[in-house]
Amino acid sequence: MSGRTTALTPPGDARPPVRHPEAPAPGETLGSHYEHCFGCGGAVPHGLHLEVRAGEGVSVTAEFRVKEAHQGAPGLAHGGVLATALDETLGSLNWLTRVIAVTGRLETDFIRPVPVDTVLHLEAEALAVHGRKLYCTATGRIGGPDGPVAVRADAVFVEVKVEHFLNNGRPAEIQAALADPDQVKVVRAFEVNP
Repeated sequence: MSGRTTALTPPGDARPPVRHPEAPAPGETLGSHYEHCFGCGGAVPHGLHLEVRAGEGVSVTAEFRVKEAHQGAPGLAHGGVLATALDETLGSLNWLTRVIAVTGRLETDFIRPVPVDTVLHLEAEALAVHGRKLYCTATGRIGGPDGPVAVRADAVFVEVKVEHFLNNGRPAEIQAALADPDQVKVVRAFEVNP
């Protein structure tokens, strides 16, 4: 277990994360990075449909209501769905740093069950940057920002170039995304990172 914890701890020479000057303002909704994303996309009927908002510094908040389609045990959210909600919220930090990054490691702790019809309030914060790695943390609370912690995660995201998706995604979906002016606008926003 100690290897996992070490991998999620920023090295001593890591630097603080920096909010990009053109990042969305605190309180602003970030929007979906891809309409077919299970976490934030609107085109997935049983998706999480997370609405993420920029916070102060390099932090975000989000909420989602656990639906029947998100069950694992009867009446309770599936752990994989909760991990996905944390992962999606953590990945939204990229909007604030204007860096394209993918999940390199995600360690999730499940503290208490989350019933169907519960609103899960999620908060994520970038902690440090080292090379291409962004170290971050997130919590999910039942009922609101002051509710009891149900899940939490620590993660490392790894910076990639847009070619990562072009080289590894399915060509039909890549071409459709590149033909979508809104999707092209999202990619271009990330390409301006100094």
